[in-house]
Amino acid sequence: MPGKRWAASALLALSLTAAGAPPATAASSAPERPASAAAATVPLEEINTVTEQVAFGLYRPTALVAPDDGTGRLFITEKRGTVRVYHPDTGLDATPIIDITSSVDESGNERGLLGIALSPDFADSHELYLAYTALPDGAVTLARYDMDDATLDPLLAQEHAENTNHNGGNITFGTDGMLYMSIGDGGGSGDPFDSGQRLDTLLGKILRIDVSRTCGDLPYCVPEDNPFTGVPGARGEIWMYGGRNPWRFSVDRADGSLWIADVGQGRWEEINHIKPGAQAGANLGWSCYEGLEVFDETQCRDDVTYTKPIFTYSPYTGGCAVIGGQVYRGRQYADLVGGTYIATDYCSSTVWALREDGSGGYDQAEIGQTPTQVTAFGATPEGELYVVNDLPGGLHRVSFERAKPTCHVEYTKRAWGTGMSVDLTITNTGDTPIDGWTLRFPLPQGQTIVSDWNTDLTQGGDMVTAANAGHNALIEPGESVTMGYLVSHTGDTSLPARISLNRDACSVTR
Repeated sequence: MPGKRWAASALLALSLTAAGAPPATAASSAPERPASAAAATVPLEEINTVTEQVAFGLYRPTALVAPDDGTGRLFITEKRGTVRVYHPDTGLDATPIIDITSSVDESGNERGLLGIALSPDFADSHELYLAYTALPDGAVTLARYDMDDATLDPLLAQEHAENTNHNGGNITFGTDGMLYMSIGDGGGSGDPFDSGQRLDTLLGKILRIDVSRTCGDLPYCVPEDNPFTGVPGARGEIWMYGGRNPWRFSVDRADGSLWIADVGQGRWEEINHIKPGAQAGANLGWSCYEGLEVFDETQCRDDVTYTKPIFTYSPYTGGCAVIGGQVYRGRQYADLVGGTYIATDYCSSTVWALREDGSGGYDQAEIGQTPTQVTAFGATPEGELYVVNDLPGGLHRVSFERAKPTCHVEYTKRAWGTGMSVDLTITNTGDTPIDGWTLRFPLPQGQTIVSDWNTDLTQGGDMVTAANAGHNALIEPGESVTMGYLVSHTGDTSLPARISLNRDACSVTR
């Protein structure tokens, strides 16, 4: 499970009973393949996320996958060590299709059955892979499961006895047929074992192995093109390093790139996008860096190139743990979010949308909310998205709609030396009056508010909250008000990357 980084009461396990449902029936034909790699052009600010709960009664679900076998089923892992089946026509089966509770250590909030990946030939082999913390000592374990004879065959284990948190546990197959797996840094706080930057441990890493073969005494093979194969003292399974708790990552099937969401220490949540050619040996930075800030200088080295995240946000957004999602490659909403990466946060439930802008950067926006405490995304073979949430334990179908922004913001800036003034013109583009408004936007790193005008403004970390003054609370349709602020800066004079008014995303002219 993703870990909160500040003191909180432990989550309580709820006892929920699912209604029985008849077994799923096979579809008459194989599902269509996802849409092409073409990216949508609808501005992110004009997109809204909608979720519909389709199943109740899951016990702390952690991951979900969809077999490409024509049945239309979803497989959903539960923390205690069970896998449940959902079918759109028949609902959630009451009886688990897989039960490995006798092998799973579910102690603490973050241990348990954490990940599931279907063999590329699942329709014929009926084999899948499970990631879990194993009894008796919580070792993070990868195992093959044969559904025909219900056998569990452990393949790889990483000791993880000292702390119950930061297990990672995401597994998936890449476009190259290799199995990728994330493991957290060993838990505790501040990377106490310096795991992130070490190459002699699998803690704090993304692994890449070949589970279709065996090599010597290993029940898998280490690919020869892994970056540390043959390096003295290094584990050859390592594909990337410098992770803290990469709870959820995904592979974009269109180009093989990896999207890695790494849960932060308490100042920054981050998302990395790493394309083929830059993946092997990539260093995600922890614990030298948290986000874009230096966290522990003793872990920083001059001879290392660190991969910078493409998106960060702070707890001042209301978030606490980033939940990595997927690039949408379905057909139903391809015109809206095709080629767009969708993620959320366990606490704030904000839906983050990221899309390459064609100039080496990324457009970003808040495009609605998911249900509370989402733990994982999954996609059908057709590329349509679902999410599961922790407590009270549900499955939700994700859809998207186009919604005209009700606000537009135009910036005017004047920068000098270490200062910059910014004026904002806020226009009501909706059909009803806005009576009382609050803007929320992040400041680029190194910018600090000095003063403001025509607003009641506060800065918390990187986030600014700017409420109306007494004289400009009302904005009639088509009308505008102005406000502004003065900042000091350390060299970055860029404008806010996103802005919302009363929690709705605004279109922006810079």
